[in-house]
Parts: sequence; structure tokens; C-alpha cells
Amino acid sequence: MVELSPASSRRRADEILTSVRQMCDPLLREAVTSLPDPLCLMGGYHFGWWDVTGAPTLAASGKSLRPALTVCAAVACGAAPHTALSAAAAVELVHNFTLLHDDIMDADRARRGRPTVWTVWGTADAMLLGDALHALAVRVLVTDLPTHIATSAVARLERAVIEMCRGQHEDCLFGNGRRAHVADYARMAMGKTGSLMGCACALGALCAKADVATVAAMDTFGRELGMAFQFVDDLMGIWGDPAVTGKPADDLTHRHMSLPVVAALDSGTSAARELATMYRTASVDAARAAALVESAGGRQWTQQHAEQRVREAIAALSDPIAAEDLVALAHLASRRDK
Repeated sequence: MVELSPASSRRRADEILTSVRQMCDPLLREAVTSLPDPLCLMGGYHFGWWDVTGAPTLAASGKSLRPALTVCAAVACGAAPHTALSAAAAVELVHNFTLLHDDIMDADRARRGRPTVWTVWGTADAMLLGDALHALAVRVLVTDLPTHIATSAVARLERAVIEMCRGQHEDCLFGNGRRAHVADYARMAMGKTGSLMGCACALGALCAKADVATVAAMDTFGRELGMAFQFVDDLMGIWGDPAVTGKPADDLTHRHMSLPVVAALDSGTSAARELATMYRTASVDAARAAALVESAGGRQWTQQHAEQRVREAIAALSDPIAAEDLVALAHLASRRDK
């Protein structure tokens, strides 16, 4: 396999994401538009298909990384892309269910450059829309996949949802400024982010009728990649450009125990002590806190560990050449800016 330059790898990953988004979009629209109003209106708004009145818009949509992982995992196992499209759509529906609930729990007012659903329609309706997307995901799997595959797929997806709920619970605890250590954080991140990415890859392998060992390897790949993705997300929560990410870089303002902060606080440096004192107050000077995190090595440590997780993800693949699209997506996870 010819090694791609970072720029070429990024272009390849972007092409994969665009292609999968185009393939999955009709399935997602069919599912969401089957919902009764106002859930349908809210769902289409959340996905960026129309505005609050239902008028078509060109608003930014999600990255489609998880459905791309599902499709590329199936291809790596020798199946055609369309084999895994229903599973890919189901994973994306679950992912968006979690985003809707996360926005409420984190009090985030912007996503993809627009007001979040809860700020427009209220907390209750946003929660109900999330629940409806979860239900749609299961319906898509049961309706579109052969029975023997659907049964395994639904069981795996729902296990991932339970694991995500546990991870989100722990993340909410950390969000209150409660001290966490790297091991605590890793457990949380594996649940919150790694579990669904592992599930996405495993579902692709299931749709390709891969053997048990291959399905497990794909799950491991996705979980390691999910950790890298979360680590980079944490970097953007402090140093990201809101004009690019579509949401404010306000993790420090809210005293989130993201990985750069956790690593900085564990460093034993004078910067760590000052940061710990600041985090115990009701108000955080975000600019000063960011400088302290960087001085204590939190930024560099997080980036290095994101790259390490990518290497571990790729090492889980039995045939990286056959899985070159997965490899391209893996490298994107540690180099993205949104």
C-alpha cells in the first residue's frame, strides 16, 4: 500500500464522508419525515435540511463519520457499500439522538452554526425528538436487515446506547468541576464516544457476514478511533475556532474536566496548582486557564495520545490494505479542526 501524505489522506477521507453522506441521506430523510409533526419539523431542522419554518436550507449537516465507518467496515470485509447503508443510517440516527440530549444536558445553545433544537422548541420537545430518533434507528434495522442480522445488530446497538448513557453520566459529573484523573476520563470517553464508533464498525462487519473475530476486531478499531476523536474534540473545546466548528470553545468557562485539563492537573506543575485553584472558583478566566493548560503540558499530551489511539486502532485491523478507507478516516480523526 502506498502511504498517502497527510493532505492526500485528508482529501480521501473527505471524499469518503461526502460519498457516504450522499448515499445515506435518502434513508435518513425517509425515516425522519415519517415522524409526525412537530417531530418531523424539528428533526429536519436538526439535520440541517430546512429552517424553523420548514423552508429548505443549505445549513451545515453532520460529518457523517459514524455511518462512513459502518460502510467502510463492510467494504473492508468484502461487501458492497449498499449492504451496510441501513445500519449506517441507524447509527447516525442514534448519534443524533445523543446530540439532542447532550445539548440539553450541557446547555449548549449552538450546533453546526445554528441554535440548538432545545433553544428553539424547548427542552421537552428536544428530548422527545431524541427519543424518536432512537426508536427510528431500531425500526430501520428491523425493517431493512435480514432477521438474523437485525437481531444481532439491534442487540449490539442497544448495548452501545446503555454504555453511552453510563459515559454521559460520568461526563456530567466531570462537567461540574469535579476532579477527575486520566483513568477516570478514559473510562468515560470509551463509554460516551468509543462505544458507538465501535458499534458502527461492528455493524458494518455484521452486514458483510464477517466472522466473530473480524466483528470483534472492527469493534476494537472503532473504539480506539472513538477515543482519538474524543481527545481531539476536547482540544477543540478549548482552542477550536467557533467559525469552523459551529459551536463555542467554552469548555473552560464551564469548568469541564476535558482531557487537556485532566492531564494538566495531573502534571504536578505550578501551572497545575494555579489551574486547580481557578477551577474551584465559580468563574474561570478562559484565556488564563488555556495558557495554564498548555504550560502544564495538557495540550501536547492530549494530541500525542490521540495519535497513539489512532495507531492502536489501525493495529487492530487484520488487513490494513483492504481497510485503507478506514485507515484514511482514522487519520482524519486526529487531524480534524471541526
